[in-house]
Amino acid sequence: MNYKAALSIASALAFGAASAQAQDTKVAIAISGWTGFAPLTLAKESGIYARNGLDVSIKKIPQKDRHLAIASGDVQCAATTVETWIVWNANGVATTQLFKMDQGMGSDGIVAKPGIDKVADLKGKTVAASAPGTSPHFFLSWALKKAGMKLADVKLVTLEPAPAASAFVAGNAGLDAAVTYEPYLSQVRNKPDAGKIIVDSLGQPVVFDSFGCTPKFIKENPKAVKALVDSYFQALDMIAADKTKAFGIMGADVKQTAEQFEASQSKLKWADRAGNQKFFAGEIQAFNKEAAALLLEIGVIKQVPANMDSLYDTSFQK
Repeated sequence: MNYKAALSIASALAFGAASAQAQDTKVAIAISGWTGFAPLTLAKESGIYARNGLDVSIKKIPQKDRHLAIASGDVQCAATTVETWIVWNANGVATTQLFKMDQGMGSDGIVAKPGIDKVADLKGKTVAASAPGTSPHFFLSWALKKAGMKLADVKLVTLEPAPAASAFVAGNAGLDAAVTYEPYLSQVRNKPDAGKIIVDSLGQPVVFDSFGCTPKFIKENPKAVKALVDSYFQALDMIAADKTKAFGIMGADVKQTAEQFEASQSKLKWADRAGNQKFFAGEIQAFNKEAAALLLEIGVIKQVPANMDSLYDTSFQK
């Protein structure tokens, strides 16, 4: 074999190794069983991530613990509510949002026993919600504030959304109300004798979810980050093209039929590219300002991040 041939083969092998390495970019993503995160599951189960050169593992981690998984390096990326990125960064867990995923349109809510008709009626009542720094805790705080109340005006019990909904419907936990979200909120929708939804994310439009990663991962893996962003929008395209198949895949992950999942997702709106452009062109800035003030007031953060605009990077959406 002559020198040029050997060099050509060596180059081809090197290129192949580089390509294989690019195809094997590993990334762990932390989510919960929330309906709005389902396109991430769809992207994995339908092979979208793999086709875009990603080896993705999705880990179900409660929102209250998700920042710990990021800080430890167990996961590099996560999906969570927009105000949570303020909390994480204010408490030393550096993370950057890359795109908006969805907005609650009645998918989150406070359910209450018969006789409790509005948020103001919760005064002195026992209410279940997740721990401070989570979406249900923030939603409750926001709703109470809008009603002229504080967290101290209710008896707070810490329960995650799924067990909170189950305990409320069962009626054996001494709960007057609970904060939960889809698909668990449907447990109450389907059993109206247990109680009713007194306020939801349609009436209080403050539930926005987004996807992000650590600055370190973003800096070291720009192509993979671009692939993650594109994969989300491709998952939305798949939903539009074949809802039955997509709902079946996404529903299976949360133990729902395609029909049940379709009903759950009807209470939210996934954000396409146009929706993202609109959100990051003014909406997130206004929300972050009010959200940060509330988080400071309820003691979830000790100080507001110095540069709120550094909490997101939309350049990979292009």
